[in-house]
Amino acid sequence: MARTHHLSFYGSLLLSRLADQVLLFLVPLVVYQQTGSASWTGIAFFVETLTRFVAFPICGVLSDRHPPMRLLRQSQALRALSCVAGLAAGFALEGQPALVALVLVSAACGVFTTQGVMAREVLLPHIFPGERFERVLAHAQIADQLGMVAGPVVAAAALAMWPWQGVLGCSALLFIAADAGLAWWQHHHTGDLPQGRTASGESWWIPLRIALQHIARLPGIKPLIALAAGVNLVVGVTQATAAAMVTGLLSQSDARYAQLQTAGAVVTVLVLAWVARVHWRGHALGVWSYTLLLVGGLMTAWAVHPLVYALGFLLVIGFDKMFSVYIRAGRQRIIPPQDFGKTSGVVVLLNNLTQPLAGLAVGMGAQGADARGVITVLVVGMALMGGAVVWWGRNSADHPQAG
Repeated sequence: MARTHHLSFYGSLLLSRLADQVLLFLVPLVVYQQTGSASWTGIAFFVETLTRFVAFPICGVLSDRHPPMRLLRQSQALRALSCVAGLAAGFALEGQPALVALVLVSAACGVFTTQGVMAREVLLPHIFPGERFERVLAHAQIADQLGMVAGPVVAAAALAMWPWQGVLGCSALLFIAADAGLAWWQHHHTGDLPQGRTASGESWWIPLRIALQHIARLPGIKPLIALAAGVNLVVGVTQATAAAMVTGLLSQSDARYAQLQTAGAVVTVLVLAWVARVHWRGHALGVWSYTLLLVGGLMTAWAVHPLVYALGFLLVIGFDKMFSVYIRAGRQRIIPPQDFGKTSGVVVLLNNLTQPLAGLAVGMGAQGADARGVITVLVVGMALMGGAVVWWGRNSADHPQAG
């Protein structure tokens, strides 16, 4: 029964991520196919990611105020409804308006995904209290990555049979299935779960002020934010340009693009399985993942052969989640539990603002399908941010406290 209980929770995470990944695969590919421009894919990426990350502070406050399990289930239902609305709009509209509808649906799903992510962050320390937290984090990340493995395959197979509107319908069904799995887990869970704290009449500015005070005063938070922002420059530009670089500049097929996305998810699962088994000392987890991400970014920036680009892409995508484990474990150690939701919401916003900015940079700087110059600039930006944190750590007591 305990094993089934574990599998139902992680299975719900997997199905939810699978549906999200289908959308993340679909949007840049359809936009590039319709426009033939890396700039437009970058702008679409900017819109869908900006809304997702701007929602983090609000969703963080909600996760402290309201039962996070209820918020997590609501996020599943709202994403399913958004996909159904997009399905209807996609069939009713044609050409550019239909593309706009697709991007808006992805942006709406991103906001509700943020609600689910923040609720899950508050829940995770209470899900399996007898297990080491890094292990729970790694297993949750593995569930995410298994969804990412299947996402491109499901999306590519669905696109081969139906128009993109039909793929939105598949995503809606997956979100419904994810909620059913979570409902089964909740019904059989016997432990206590956080219920939030009622704050009727409290101004929204008060929790945000508390979060900003923690960021300003708690030792270790600011370097973690800077490092994550540097990583997300490279992750963001990789995600925003991959469809154009693979199918355009490097003249590979849509199937090759799907295979590359799947391979990235497989590599990530293997990396996270390794992280779950190994006890890392000090900052080794962060140092290794940051370094390998930097190397991967340089390879994608100057790749003239599909295999070189693929290796760089795999390094970026595979070790991004390893770095995420380092960052999330650090946040759990530093932030007071009673303020974790509100503070993490602001921290995650600051961590990830560089992702939509990377998409905007692609929209402004890419030339046709060639985004190598923009990628190079942002990889250099990541290197400079990492160097600044190293310098800061040597000259200040305010450095990351994650192991």
